[in-house]
Amino acid sequence: MSAVISMISSSRITLFAGILVLGLSIINAFSASSITPELQRSEILSGLSGVGFMLISLLLTEIKPVKAKKVDLKGSQGLEINNTVNEVVKNELAWGSFQILKSTSASTILVWYEGEVILRRGILSSGKFVPGEICNRAKTSGKLISLVKTKLYPGRFEFDSICADLPSLIIYPLKKKGFVIVGGWTERCFTKSDESWIIGWS
Repeated sequence: MSAVISMISSSRITLFAGILVLGLSIINAFSASSITPELQRSEILSGLSGVGFMLISLLLTEIKPVKAKKVDLKGSQGLEINNTVNEVVKNELAWGSFQILKSTSASTILVWYEGEVILRRGILSSGKFVPGEICNRAKTSGKLISLVKTKLYPGRFEFDSICADLPSLIIYPLKKKGFVIVGGWTERCFTKSDESWIIGWS
């Protein structure tokens, strides 16, 4: 906290110094009885110095982005694993999904594989998930799709059956057989590190 206060104080002092130097330079120019080459050079240098101080004050100013608010997602915490998968896969699904929920900004996870949901974990709703256009695009492209602000995407409603009003989403394809869908707590909450976690586990 003291470091932030010190940074703000330094920027204000530097800004004041720049304004003072520039102001004195202007006063000096208007009060001179004659304009000489030496005076012109000194005025240019002092003017540049004043502007330089003001630019430094801007660099010293700490810009604090507004932190996105955590969305109050509707649903209950839970874990559902399809009984058709074997014990080894069940353990991997349970362990991996727990780590993603614990280590990233994820609020919910769904794994869809070979035509059926094999895992749901985190905030759950009672809807039946059916893949839509965005999921199919991820499967076709074979690349991760990140919806950093779902409000901007008309096709976001295909994910309402996972959990309504998810503010952000990551969809990662499992070759051509399915995909992992991870919902976030806030808009733009997933970092590159989070994406690496999801891709690595997938």
